[in-house]
Amino acid sequence: MPKHGWRLFLAAVLCVLSATFAVAEDAPHAGFVGSASCAECHAAEATAWAGSDHAWALKAPDASSVLGDFNDASITNKTVTTRFTTKDGKYFVETEGADGKPATFEVRYTVGHRPLQQYLVETEKGRLQVLDLAWDVAQKKWFHLYPDQDAPPGDGLHWTGSYKNWQARCATCHQTGFDKGFDFPTRTYKSHWTELTVGCEACHGPGEAHNAWAKAQSGEDPYKTLPLGPGHQAQELDVCGPCHSRREAFSQLQPKAGAPFHENYALALLTPDLYFPDGQQRDEVFILGSFLQSKMKAKGVTCSNCHEPHGGGLVAEGNAVCTQCHNPAGNDKFPSLRKAEFDSREHHHHQPGSDAAKCVSCHMPERSYMLIDPRRDHFFRRPDPLQSKAAGAPDVCTGCHADKTAEWAAGQIASWKPAGEKNWQDRSAFIAFNSGDRTEKTLADLTRYVLDTEHPAVVRATALSALGGGGTLSASDAGQLLKDADPLVRAAATGALRQIAIQDRIALLMPLLTDPSRSVRQRTAVEIAGAGVAMLPAADDAAYRQGLQDFMDAHMANADMPESHVAIGGLALSRRQWDEAQKAFTTATELDPQMASAWLVLAQLAEARGNPQGAEAALASGLAASPHNADILLARGDMAARQQKFDNALDWYRRAQAADPKRPDVWVASAIGYALKGDRVAAAAAAGRARELAPGMALPPELEQFLAQPQ
Repeated sequence: MPKHGWRLFLAAVLCVLSATFAVAEDAPHAGFVGSASCAECHAAEATAWAGSDHAWALKAPDASSVLGDFNDASITNKTVTTRFTTKDGKYFVETEGADGKPATFEVRYTVGHRPLQQYLVETEKGRLQVLDLAWDVAQKKWFHLYPDQDAPPGDGLHWTGSYKNWQARCATCHQTGFDKGFDFPTRTYKSHWTELTVGCEACHGPGEAHNAWAKAQSGEDPYKTLPLGPGHQAQELDVCGPCHSRREAFSQLQPKAGAPFHENYALALLTPDLYFPDGQQRDEVFILGSFLQSKMKAKGVTCSNCHEPHGGGLVAEGNAVCTQCHNPAGNDKFPSLRKAEFDSREHHHHQPGSDAAKCVSCHMPERSYMLIDPRRDHFFRRPDPLQSKAAGAPDVCTGCHADKTAEWAAGQIASWKPAGEKNWQDRSAFIAFNSGDRTEKTLADLTRYVLDTEHPAVVRATALSALGGGGTLSASDAGQLLKDADPLVRAAATGALRQIAIQDRIALLMPLLTDPSRSVRQRTAVEIAGAGVAMLPAADDAAYRQGLQDFMDAHMANADMPESHVAIGGLALSRRQWDEAQKAFTTATELDPQMASAWLVLAQLAEARGNPQGAEAALASGLAASPHNADILLARGDMAARQQKFDNALDWYRRAQAADPKRPDVWVASAIGYALKGDRVAAAAAAGRARELAPGMALPPELEQFLAQPQ
């Protein structure tokens, strides 16, 4: 760099940092000073940060930040043509609005810089929405993120809908000191932040006290209370985890950096919509849930062992990231490591230097999101072709060797490593359970998994949630789980005790009303409420009511999300507050007319309260929004069956089969419908189809008896 070049470059960085720092008049956090202030002393870190994904997380649009073509470019998806233009230095998008008519929106912010860039527009004062159209940075072209999705105006998934709202879904992880500022009665936003993008204080916390210490050069640095780096796994996961995970926040206000995760968030478990049954990532889960399953996590590895936190890159190139530990000399920080030469043909059995010889190719397979954004799975699992096949999950071996079978791949691995130990990643019980096998053996296997503390806590918690009240837990086992070291297990265990007598269940749950983690306290209070308890002994009642209030506060903080109202409605149902439940589920359908679960509950509520016309109206409204939703079609058939309109019921079931022919419960419903009509042949055919789809599935006893009767 030429003479004075470093100073000039730093000055430019400081200028950019200063421009992005804007404390709102009623800033949500005190003590923030902005990244420009940090850069005065930490120049190298600021320089690395300036080109990072964090620095590009959100920017004001200008010639340096807008990467897309706004020179009267256009793109057509289905019947909608969108144009991108500039005028007087501003950027505009003309596209289909919320009313289905063409409208022009000004770009307020850019999001990201690789491999794509997205754009935010303001659809009404204060409300920012994310466009479904993005700029492919490498190919230099516009593309639609969801080209096959049918989401017309009014649909929650339309770009103007609730699921594409920036403040509700994205902002807190793209900004610093963010306060959503959502007002539920008026459905409006007045959001604030201390820095537009992800700045220094998003990860290190407010810097005012640290600045004062640095200037005074005396006393103790207040930042010593937030240790980061190798050896501080728990602290790093609390800093990095909130944004690199699927979770629900408990507040509209972004917690300060390093705040305990489970006091501020509920982590999404390994549910089938997010993960494959063998634990691999399925949906966009942002790493943490995968990492928590790994042996790396269990052995103390943390984010900064592999990632340079300021620039965001890896700490070494290629396989060297892994061989800093996995080598013949080992690594003193991780004494249990097997010392061996891993970056060798003897280990990976592929051509050295090829993509197949990269550690990540086999142990961190990629899955692309937003069409062109590949993310590596942080499970770090060993390839297990047979388990992946059973789970219906991708397999890294046959993913490359497409002409081979999983059995061939498993044979190859066994010939190379006959003594390979994979108990820690065994998910056979999950795979069986998720395939519909609810036999005593499967339930017992899953229960044994839960009780084995050698297994990852996030997997045990997922198993507990899957079992619900249908497990084989004894009161003694339940008591142990409620004292588990991990809050994920304790929280999940609160909902897995329903097979235990109410009095014993309440006695087991009450100590968790004062658990260190708010996620556990909330779940405990909700479970106690669901057991029909109106009031606890005075010593516990205040904690119980605080837990319920925390639950309500958390979901009202996310009142711009339809799923929050479903949760509120669920609590109201458990407390037999029918009017409150109806109100909550109605709000959910207003925010997302395609939310089938809410329409189904509204129908059940109406029917239970002696209003069959209201029930039919709810299902009709749900079908108007989602004509091919199998759940609503199935419910419509069930209602007709209860009214003894069997031909009508079967017609609805046939429509449900057409909507989703691979759902075994639809075929079971048809079998029951035929049985009620006395048609044994048709009932047996439908039941047979259900068993083909779910071999371990148990049919209702009455149906079994009907099918067993002699002709």
